[in-house]
Amino acid sequence: MDLTVGSNLFFWTAEATRKFYADLAQAPVSRVVVGEVVCSKRLPFWEAEIPTALATLQAAGKEVAISTLGLVTLKRERNQTDDIFGMGVPVEINDITALKHLPENTPFWVGPLVNVYNEGTVAYLARRGATRICLPPELPLASIATLAKAGKEAGVKIEVWGHGRLPLAISARCYHARLHDRAKDNCQFICGEDWDGREVDTLDGQAFLSVNGVQTLSAATGCAAYYTEALRDAGVDSLRLSPQTGDFMGLCAAYADRIAGNITPEALVAQLLPEAPGGRFADGFFTGPSGSDWAHPIPA
Repeated sequence: MDLTVGSNLFFWTAEATRKFYADLAQAPVSRVVVGEVVCSKRLPFWEAEIPTALATLQAAGKEVAISTLGLVTLKRERNQTDDIFGMGVPVEINDITALKHLPENTPFWVGPLVNVYNEGTVAYLARRGATRICLPPELPLASIATLAKAGKEAGVKIEVWGHGRLPLAISARCYHARLHDRAKDNCQFICGEDWDGREVDTLDGQAFLSVNGVQTLSAATGCAAYYTEALRDAGVDSLRLSPQTGDFMGLCAAYADRIAGNITPEALVAQLLPEAPGGRFADGFFTGPSGSDWAHPIPA
């Protein structure tokens, strides 16, 4: 089992994006997905960094792919999707409509925003040319094992969400803008003020979700520290790490150590929890009563 870094879901500056991918070239990860998943309005601010990022990562020996949007609604977004398939690198689809733009006999990856919930879907995507599928983060361990077996039979690598706020939904409406009394078309890119998303509490003041433009994520950070061996035994090929602020290169190195058996889950949690967006971890989708559950010791 190895590591994949997914697309950055958040709106960072071009300078921060440039530094992030330059540093990531030296991280102990096998592959990286670059591209805008959440909102096409963000892309002009940093798309000039994409060719350099791809070249830098490839030069460092990483597999690279570029992602589609998670929700394609406008003609210009359809045109952008079409253009992505001409960039000469694998494409990771996060909206099933992207298959319409797929040139014949072109292999592709599947991101975690596509609902891959059963063996039939794995087989269908494999027939269409999928070589790698990152499963949605809400699947329990038993389902992951079933789909990993189906992936092996179909010749498809299976990834599982390893670390990061869990992507739960994406909408045509922008709650981030609405929160600041702005229309979506005049959002003034307010999501750029929250580099790890903005937390949303219940009426009782309990941290519940976080918003990132048109995207809804978990408030807690998903963490597979206690399930590394179980996921490997289930046949999972890779853990996916989602970009966040802080020492992300240290996070990558810590997960590489965890996969290699060099550190315990307790040590990994103790190292990473201080910088976790939301200040807490969750792994309940694997075996817990709810996705937000965390039934392990909390470092003092």
